Amino acid sequence: MGETGWRDRWTAWRNAQLADPRFQRWAAEFPLTRGIAHRRAAALFDLVAGFVYSQTLATCVELELFEILRSGPRTVESLAHTLKLPTEATLRLLGAAAALDLVEQVGKGRYALGPQGAALLGNAGLTQMIEHHRLFYADLQDSVGLLRRGGRDSHLAAYWPYATSKAPDTTSPEAVSAYSELMAASLPSLASDILRAYPIGRHRRLMDVGGGEGAFLVAVGKHAPGLELMLFDLPAVVERARAKLRRACLVDRTQFIAGDFLTDPIPAGADLITLVRILHDHDDQGVVTLLTSIRAALDRDGALLIAEPMAGARKSNRVADVYFAFYLLAMGRGRARTSDEIVALLTAAGFRRTRLLATRTPFLLSVIVAQP
Repeated sequence: MGETGWRDRWTAWRNAQLADPRFQRWAAEFPLTRGIAHRRAAALFDLVAGFVYSQTLATCVELELFEILRSGPRTVESLAHTLKLPTEATLRLLGAAAALDLVEQVGKGRYALGPQGAALLGNAGLTQMIEHHRLFYADLQDSVGLLRRGGRDSHLAAYWPYATSKAPDTTSPEAVSAYSELMAASLPSLASDILRAYPIGRHRRLMDVGGGEGAFLVAVGKHAPGLELMLFDLPAVVERARAKLRRACLVDRTQFIAGDFLTDPIPAGADLITLVRILHDHDDQGVVTLLTSIRAALDRDGALLIAEPMAGARKSNRVADVYFAFYLLAMGRGRARTSDEIVALLTAAGFRRTRLLATRTPFLLSVIVAQP
């Protein structure tokens, strides 16, 4: 019997034991397995309670609890008055938030920011994402239906106006404003990771394809003063980017090109092209089309940098495999891919050399550099 046969038999035996109530009771009492059993039981209940955890966080954000506590500890009565909640309900919320390290009790009847709440105050993009999740949660109320209809007719699909549009280059500036602002707010921390992982300053000209409002180019421009900049995106988005780069005093260093990267050729002239959170928004055929166009635009010494969450990065990384799997389904298009899957698509598009770079937050961002 081959390796697969033995693995199947082992998996079947293991699962039969774990599903047996008698084995569960024995494992919970036997000294050598007690710790493992308790950790697994706690992890299982965390899965059961996970939605309540996320809703506790969403409630704190909606009520602006962390902003209220920014100036220092407050009494329960004072918080109840400010939050416009009954005292008993305020205590219930504070108890839940304290269990999640969002707030902490400091003395009798007084609460302050906890470690996680304080960290959230320093990440405006994450706060906006939590507020935006109201749409995602609405789609997940019927997760089976979401899977069966392939994400069509979802709340998130309506929020991303050109995710399923047949003519995305005709989308109006008003239609893309909410999406563009959300993406721009969440980019600075990711940009820092990318700039740490790869020496962008060694290049002469960088073109950010699908660059949105230009948040990544703003970070790049400040990091590498001698680098020329280019941005390629839909016409409605390019106009928003031009205004942002003007405010950052970078507009004179930047060339703006409007187009649809799935149908229009990628302009030549850059020796580094970046795709930041772009590929996972598209199906395999669209990705190969885009990568092939980028390959044609690069000289022999040019490079492509891909930065986005990738599935299967490590056992402890569940963000891409769980969160982005359902988020992109609800959005209506795309999926998180493993680094090996992306390399295979790069090879199909004509790239010959690829390497995966280490990042500080692999659960949110992985980086692949490819060369012709």
